[in-house]
Amino acid sequence: MTVAVGTGTVGTEALGTGAAARLAALHASAFNAPWDAATFETLLGQAGVHLTEVADGFILVRTVVDEAEILTLAVRPADRRRGIGAALVARGAANAAAQGATRLFLEVAEDNAAARALYGRSGFAEAGRRLGYYARAEGSDQDALILALNLSGRLP
Repeated sequence: MTVAVGTGTVGTEALGTGAAARLAALHASAFNAPWDAATFETLLGQAGVHLTEVADGFILVRTVVDEAEILTLAVRPADRRRGIGAALVARGAANAAAQGATRLFLEVAEDNAAARALYGRSGFAEAGRRLGYYARAEGSDQDALILALNLSGRLP
């Protein structure tokens, strides 16, 4: 199944270690504290981890029993605000539901207004908070908001 995104599609790639370097490079373009290829290689080798990728972004979701977590979502900065992130979240949620998850969780920095807006439009609601979870370069810590999306009865 594919979801239209701009001029491309969101496809599901079989997990494998060959994707690790490519994902790390895209992640580095999207985050100030990116994950390295070794981290992606480890995650891609774990049971229940699912990758959905397009040329300009990807989402990595882990499903365990009836719960799933968005491990990371990255969209190349020049390609943001074109619906790619929303399509990736929708596909990640659908994949998690297909694997038996009834709830999908994620953590997002409280000061990340763009990501919070994306997740809010996708139906996520605040379920908790981790105080001082994200360290910032200037020395301040930022809380992580734990967001949750109920998947039961919501997705086809």
